[in-house]
Amino acid sequence: MKVYTVGGAVRDELLGLKVKDRDHVVVGSNPAEMEAAGYRPVGKDFPVFLHPTTQEEYALARTERKTGKGYKGFQVYAAPEVTLEQDLARRDLTINAIAKDANGDLIDPYGGQADIQSRVLRHVGEAFAEDPVRILRAARFAARFADFSVAPETYVLMKQMVDDGEVDALVPERVWQELAKGLMEAKPSRMFEVLRECGALKRILPEVDRLFGVPQPAQYHPEIDTGIHVMMVLDYAAAQGYSLPIRFSALTHDLGKGLTPADILPRHIGHELRSVDLLKDVVKRLRVPNDCKELAHIVAKFHGKVHQVKEMRLETVLNFLIETDAIRQPQRFKEFLLACESDSRGRTGFEMAPFPEADFLLKALTAATSIDAGAVAQQYENTEEIKAAVFLARLDALKSLEAS
Repeated sequence: MKVYTVGGAVRDELLGLKVKDRDHVVVGSNPAEMEAAGYRPVGKDFPVFLHPTTQEEYALARTERKTGKGYKGFQVYAAPEVTLEQDLARRDLTINAIAKDANGDLIDPYGGQADIQSRVLRHVGEAFAEDPVRILRAARFAARFADFSVAPETYVLMKQMVDDGEVDALVPERVWQELAKGLMEAKPSRMFEVLRECGALKRILPEVDRLFGVPQPAQYHPEIDTGIHVMMVLDYAAAQGYSLPIRFSALTHDLGKGLTPADILPRHIGHELRSVDLLKDVVKRLRVPNDCKELAHIVAKFHGKVHQVKEMRLETVLNFLIETDAIRQPQRFKEFLLACESDSRGRTGFEMAPFPEADFLLKALTAATSIDAGAVAQQYENTEEIKAAVFLARLDALKSLEAS
């Protein structure tokens, strides 16, 4: 029985990065022997165990044989005779197929160290084509390691997988899981660049794919291309360390521009409502969690109005706060403003431009929520009267703010 550290822990050590999790491969053992040694079995699809003290994962060396479409179409074989090299051969990228033994010596049969030096993401072997999730993983690693390029032969293989319909067999939960991880990487635009290059984006997120090449007015968007703008917005949000709901909102805020009638381009009248309709399909198809879904909805619907708030009458501003549910959900409204800030600054030449609308709206929200709605309500019996009185009290608070 021999134990090796594998995968991300070895890769990140070689890159000089902090190691978060350590995974191990066990060669020459079996489940009964592992359990007898105190390891706790946790794997559903193949033998994985938790160390009795460290709780780190230890998996028996295994091989996989393709039996059907999708990432579940595999037959797994784990036995004492499976070698370390055979186990590493089934991994996705060479940089993830390096092992380290108990003495600290590296076992690198597929050239992972050379690819780390060359800053290349390269598939280990033809087995890469058997699992469509690996397309998403390669794109996600491109977003994490933004200075790495995808090897030309890996792009060829990924394109072939898309043409063969492998991507269409992905289940929504797995697609969202990988997309969410990629959105939280350092430069998420790289993930979409890779997915677009191999043709997978058109299958997974056609609503985003069709934004590329769609023009916008140059005076407001010097970058012109809508797809490029959305990627700039997304990368700005990532650079600020914003949350997943904000980043997902950045990705989806302008979906409607992909369906703007050609005869009105480069203007995009009514794109917000088209974005909302398309977003409904996306979140349902990918089973997006509620926090991401709800924030993305209000960003798609209302981001255009934020730029007009300083010209609005105070009554309209208050109605805007009510429409966005800012009074009941102030924290979500703050995230909404951060997404809108990302939209404003995700434009060529506007990266450091002031965004006074956010301060104005936050002050307006503070004024509106300073009113004790319960105390006002006690003065009236009729529901409509209460609603009107609370609105007027909040409007007076906004007028006081304006006067100061």
